[in-house]
Amino acid sequence: MTLKAEQLKELAVALADRLYVQVAGWHLYLGDAGLADALAIECAARLDQGAGICARQALEAVQVPIGGGPGRLPLARLIPPGQLQDLEDVLEPFCP
Repeated sequence: MTLKAEQLKELAVALADRLYVQVAGWHLYLGDAGLADALAIECAARLDQGAGICARQALEAVQVPIGGGPGRLPLARLIPPGQLQDLEDVLEPFCP
């Protein structure tokens, strides 16, 4: 499914303020981490699979650079489990 540019931006804004990565008890929202746009793009490419599958696959697809070097982790490894349901809730209105 293809989202229009304004829908993609709307999705990115929703993700930026609702989802966060958690490291050592600290919460860093995706908008502050610069990850909301990348996650929105990955989600938009998978919306036709439904919110649940879309959320899981998109979180695995977004690779987060760590430590200032070549190391990367999938975003799925950095968000708390409850955030998956929050992502599905955000995606639901965008799914066909």
